[in-house]
Amino acid sequence: MKANITFVLCIMASLICGSAGAQQTKQVVRLAKIQVDPAQLESYKAALKEGIETAVRLEPGVLTYYAVADKSDPTHITILEIYADSAAYQSHIETPHFKKYKNAVKDMVKSLDLVDVDLIAVATKQNK
Repeated sequence: MKANITFVLCIMASLICGSAGAQQTKQVVRLAKIQVDPAQLESYKAALKEGIETAVRLEPGVLTYYAVADKSDPTHITILEIYADSAAYQSHIETPHFKKYKNAVKDMVKSLDLVDVDLIAVATKQNK
């Protein structure tokens, strides 16, 4: 199931990033695989939602976030993060809202694995 979530998120990244090959090579695409303390799951989800919505709204270099929970174990959360480039990512981790999120969830997160990925193919369907 976890492999399926990773595959789906990579496909979603492909759809979001468009078809400009040069642009894709600059983008930072990352999967954050997080295990949350079950007793604090709802608080974690609220902090995550606030953090990602703020980042997308305020930061031009934050292109997209998708956060999904494993259906068989909702404490396993995977986040697809896409930044315009490495400078946008570096800027993001210095923002007050990111630091607020990290501080709020520090005792909720049992494990965190950050995986940088490369897009290998892109296909989109245009709405007509």
